Amino acid sequence: MSDLAKARWQLHFCVLLWGFTAILGKLISLPALSLVWWRMLIVVACLLLLPRIWRAARAVPFKLLAIYAGIGGIVALHWLTFYGAIKLANASVAVTCLAVGPSFLAIIEPWVSKRAFDWRELALGLAVIPGVALVVGGVPGDMRLGVVVGVISALFVAFFVSYNKRYIDRADPLLVTAVELGAGVLLLTLIAPFADGGMQGLLTPPRGQDAFYMALLALGCTLLPFTLSLVALRKLTAFSAQLAVNLEPIYTIVIAALLLGEQRELSGSFYIGVIVVLSAVFIQPLITRKPELIAGDALASEALQTATSGKPDRAEH
Repeated sequence: MSDLAKARWQLHFCVLLWGFTAILGKLISLPALSLVWWRMLIVVACLLLLPRIWRAARAVPFKLLAIYAGIGGIVALHWLTFYGAIKLANASVAVTCLAVGPSFLAIIEPWVSKRAFDWRELALGLAVIPGVALVVGGVPGDMRLGVVVGVISALFVAFFVSYNKRYIDRADPLLVTAVELGAGVLLLTLIAPFADGGMQGLLTPPRGQDAFYMALLALGCTLLPFTLSLVALRKLTAFSAQLAVNLEPIYTIVIAALLLGEQRELSGSFYIGVIVVLSAVFIQPLITRKPELIAGDALASEALQTATSGKPDRAEH
């Protein structure tokens, strides 16, 4: 197998693992706040064991670390609302809402980077609206709050990608991940006293089946694909990465149907809406040839932005 083919298979394997993050979020019985707090805490604890993190931290100005911490707060809010949408609706609905992210990105990224708006991006963003309307019409009434929370999650991830794109190449990506997720843990700790269960509910560790699924989520669906994706993307163009990542919602919806039977909760209108939304997402890189990457897992998006942000597409070899 050639290095290029190996890299493609590695990236698709990573996308498949990211597709399981929403499934595990549905299976874990913890509230969204506790689920995200433990996931981030486990990842940060593992990263802080690496000497590379501490060496890189000494070379980064405090102001830049503070910027990464602020971005980490956005990551925490994205994950909180993403898993909140899963709890309020289901995995299929949450990942479909997240596919609205490029529509927000078309407006937010030019504002953050201080560049002109691209009419093609705005047009694709508007093309998503009918799909979202079909999705809303295709879910039961008691899931529609989950749709709203899912769209808010897409808004947060658009802010996250925009700011990370501006600052990600100024420090070691593993250090950036540790700082951002560490700041996210701190923010969620501050929020916890105002949530159901308070600090006691937050600090109660996952047990039994929840502990097993949490380990899979933090290690198997976060750290492992993050590392593999950074290696694979050295061989791939941003365009190829974009197309691969766009498959994540499809993987999640298929897995959710096979493992959770979610298709029984949703009507045909939902799936027609999914096709409309994902069609716009797939068309975007064909029209713009730009690496605007949105993944259901914000850390996944960060890994991909790290490898492609600010770099021109290069020929695969």
